[in-house]
Amino acid sequence: MTKDIFEQMADGWGSEIVARTHIGKFTGGMIGAKTMANLDSQGMGPAEKLSIGRKTGYPVDSLIDWLRDRASK
Repeated sequence: MTKDIFEQMADGWGSEIVARTHIGKFTGGMIGAKTMANLDSQGMGPAEKLSIGRKTGYPVDSLIDWLRDRASK
């Protein structure tokens, strides 16, 4: 069974969390950190996120689910 692009992204990341500041690297530049901050403030970001101090990140699985939902086919 071949992996879809989202599974490949998750497998290649090497961590269970994606910091918002690194979202551009994770998505290959498709989404930026400021866009994610705006979507989060509108309640339109991934279902799960966590904050440590002033940093925000997303569990990879939650981020992948959110990306799949937003992707155009």
